[in-house]
Amino acid sequence: MENELTLKRFIEIRRELGHTQSEFAKLLGISNTTADIERGRTKLSGKVVSELLRQFNINPLWLFAESEEKHLETSRTSVIPKVVTVDSSENDNMVLVNVKAAAGYPQNIADTSWYRQLPAFDLPIPEFRNATYRGFQVEGDSMLPNLKPSDWVLARAIEHIDHVSANKMYVVVLQDAVLVKKIEKKPNSNNITLVSLNETYPPYDIKPFQIQEIWEVSSKLTFNVDATTETGLLRQLQQSMEELKQQMGQVKN
Repeated sequence: MENELTLKRFIEIRRELGHTQSEFAKLLGISNTTADIERGRTKLSGKVVSELLRQFNINPLWLFAESEEKHLETSRTSVIPKVVTVDSSENDNMVLVNVKAAAGYPQNIADTSWYRQLPAFDLPIPEFRNATYRGFQVEGDSMLPNLKPSDWVLARAIEHIDHVSANKMYVVVLQDAVLVKKIEKKPNSNNITLVSLNETYPPYDIKPFQIQEIWEVSSKLTFNVDATTETGLLRQLQQSMEELKQQMGQVKN
């Protein structure tokens, strides 16, 4: 039988995450409900302990009342870049990952030789100093109107998922995809929600351990800048002003 403090801590985790006994059982791969564990009738299995660590970073020693450190930092939760690229002078440089390269990026994320085939450059602008940056090409229209397909974003490496902000855009490198999204973390939930600016794309939830890297979008490079819309708008505005002046003149007369 588990000691009382272990059961208390198990219940505490479930309540903090906001799950019912049956919801929590489903997440942990237990049939039906966690009620029997919480009453001390069923032993806390190794599988449940490992799932608590894998999904929620719960320290097994804390669970068994042998430590006060509730959460363990596992390598899964770190989203720091797996490889930092440097130029011939050993200074950080900015690798550019185009759409085609992005398809292979998750699988080659830790392979230093893979990065050497990608173009890289240095931007002598103060904003790009004292941090690691990488350029990613935008695929698709899920971030319209802010980002057009084939735009490039220049993004700064983030060390930990806790450093993300709800009003910024991020390049999120999953185990099988590279996406540009907003990130929302809901209170009492261990899920991370990825949100598109284009509302035709619904938001969707992922688990933190599915994320390999996060890069905060700091600026963008856009091409095919079309000036006709702006000059057209200006002309329309001038015409409207002329018409307004004429109408005003007619009123006065």
